[in-house]
Amino acid sequence: MLRILWILIVGAIVVAGAWWLALLPGTISAEIGDTTLEAPTPVVAIGLIVLFIVLHLLLRLIAHITATPRYLSRWRGSRRRAGGDEAVTRTLLALAAGESSDARREAANARKLLGDTPQTLLLAAEAGRLAGREDEAANAFRALADRTDAPFLGLRGLLRQAIARRDWTEAAALAKQAEAASPGAAWLRSERQQLAVRTGDWHEALALAGPDAPKATLGAAAAAAEPDPKRALNLAKQAFTADPALTAAALAYATRLRAAGKDNKAQDVIRTAWGLAPHPDLATFALAPVTDKMERVQAAKRLARTNPEHPETDLLLARTELDAGLTGEARRHAEAARAAGLNQRRLWLLLAEIDHAEHDTPEAGRDALRQAANADPDPTWICTNCGTTQPAWLPTCPACDHTGTLKWGSAGRARLPA
Repeated sequence: MLRILWILIVGAIVVAGAWWLALLPGTISAEIGDTTLEAPTPVVAIGLIVLFIVLHLLLRLIAHITATPRYLSRWRGSRRRAGGDEAVTRTLLALAAGESSDARREAANARKLLGDTPQTLLLAAEAGRLAGREDEAANAFRALADRTDAPFLGLRGLLRQAIARRDWTEAAALAKQAEAASPGAAWLRSERQQLAVRTGDWHEALALAGPDAPKATLGAAAAAAEPDPKRALNLAKQAFTADPALTAAALAYATRLRAAGKDNKAQDVIRTAWGLAPHPDLATFALAPVTDKMERVQAAKRLARTNPEHPETDLLLARTELDAGLTGEARRHAEAARAAGLNQRRLWLLLAEIDHAEHDTPEAGRDALRQAANADPDPTWICTNCGTTQPAWLPTCPACDHTGTLKWGSAGRARLPA
């Protein structure tokens, strides 16, 4: 109803306008050379209106003609985008299905239709990796890394490739670039920390260590690699503070204290470590400045006071006493270690030496040597992660690449000492 009303109103306006034009009085004349043109005013007005309409339609036609190439370009671009989007979808489906050849073909088609966008480059790289074309993937990742809108995607891909081929130096450099491109990524900080361990950059590994990282191990390794004495001392102190029971940390700190002329403080560090976790290397360090055999016995006794009930203490005293000719005392301490449950090869070999010292006969020590053949193996450094043994302490297990997992103990025992 409203529409009919509007039509009636418009019609009334048109009729009124036409009626008004028809009632206009007078004529309009124009002279062109010798020719004179005359026409009634209503006719001239209608002619001008018709001329305006014709010119308007002509100008619109010209505008449409000139805009045709632009419209065609937009139409072709729209078709290319639609085709490119379909190629992207087909690439994703091929990647999900593990179809490497289809993924590479569709990814190439997507790049052809859409150009080198972050999406198409990433899909091309992943398709290349799926097909085993690491060089192809690397080229796509490098193109991503060179862009200003998505360098992190390219650097992350190149980082994964470097780790896969165990190029730790290249991986560490790429990780730094990736963190610069995307600061604050938690997984990247952890990745950088592990790569620092791989490359032996212990100072950076310690700086990047999280709350659960073995900081005492990292600190001891960083101190060993630090050429500056003062910085090495500070790193060793950090390691010892983090875990005084770690032999490597105690030795690192004590060694640098001794080098700085603070032997008394170094001995305090060794005694603290011995009280927590006795180790032969601690005793070797403590007794190193003493050459007189009887004085070595006294030095061993001072160390022993911090952990007198431990079998390692009895073995230390037995060894120094035997070297000083105190065979009776040596046997007493060796038998005390045996009574404490120690049944290792080194104990029986020590008892054999004591037998020889006490009885200079061919039969002396034979029984102890027979016991040594069937005794538990001597303690060594064992990885708590993979179970392999190492002759010396290392910050990282060479077999499984885990950090801080080497513990002192007997390979014949499932339970390692703390």
